[in-house]
Amino acid sequence: MSKVLMKGNEAIARAAVKAGLDCFFGYPITPQNEVPEYLSKLLPEVGKVFVQAESEVAAINMVYGAAGAGKRVMTSSSSVGIALKQEGISYIAGAELPCVIGSVMRGGPGLGSIQPSQGDYYQATRGGGNGDYHVIVLAPESVQETVDLMKEAFDIADLYRNPVMVLADGLIGQMMESVDLDKPVKQRKLPLKTWATTGMKNHEGRNITNSLFLDSNDLEQHNLKLQKKYNEVIKHETKFEMINMEKAEYVIVAYGTTARICRSSIEMLAENGIHVGMIRPISLWPYPKKAFDLIPKSVKGIMVVEMSLGQMLDDVLISNKGRHKVAFYGRAGGIVPEPEEIVEAIMTFDERVVE
Repeated sequence: MSKVLMKGNEAIARAAVKAGLDCFFGYPITPQNEVPEYLSKLLPEVGKVFVQAESEVAAINMVYGAAGAGKRVMTSSSSVGIALKQEGISYIAGAELPCVIGSVMRGGPGLGSIQPSQGDYYQATRGGGNGDYHVIVLAPESVQETVDLMKEAFDIADLYRNPVMVLADGLIGQMMESVDLDKPVKQRKLPLKTWATTGMKNHEGRNITNSLFLDSNDLEQHNLKLQKKYNEVIKHETKFEMINMEKAEYVIVAYGTTARICRSSIEMLAENGIHVGMIRPISLWPYPKKAFDLIPKSVKGIMVVEMSLGQMLDDVLISNKGRHKVAFYGRAGGIVPEPEEIVEAIMTFDERVVE
């Protein structure tokens, strides 16, 4: 194993190349600018395609075209840039085309700030495009996990013919850690891309990628087909980590950078004789609802911690099914909580319970 020190955004770019990225289409926006910057250098060196589009809207439509041709394709952006891509993401999901979307979150709403945030949880897991579709969403906690999930994302996209988003906040994008770019990831048997629009032998027919169904019955059948696929994703691609649950009095639910901070808080609470466990969702869609079935009945309550004002909180309330008290602590606007704040939130749990 050979480790190198690199920034999260560089790791995203290099992991994508390791995964066999053929084409990247994007447009610059802070705090993910280094992703296209590195790819603009790396991809031509290996004979692949890099295009800085004239806008986010143009970039996502270029992704549609390259994905339809069966290429491994990616775009990346931050928050307001991802918002502009939502229509194209819906088109790609509707046409059942695989692609990877890197989203490095910044503070909002609107232009907001360039500081780290988790305020795009709704945007990622609910989506701003139209219709009944889902994007598979993976949320790394470290730069190494970002590398691992990026490489896995391309295989997941190809396997299910669906967009996969790797959702990180600006802190992961900008921090530097040692990573092993060659660390193996789960291997999947991938189907041939017989659906791609790359031409047919002897001109016998043609493949068409499309999300337009003018007949309502045809469109309903297409939606039912998509739903069947999503059910398979839920069954096979739900990812989470359970931490320190054996003697837990309280359970924290947190993802990404916030989960890292909560690990420190859990150690501090243990020094005071308070045992706290954690559920760390790694897939935000599909959300790991089954993790909540594993919480011991002796637990006094669940504390949701986010760098937002309570977006994942909705999924926790749904998953909890009223079994435990649920409290919330969040920071917004690009403020990263300190471990001591989360310790205080646990100590004042009853004051923070969500009705």
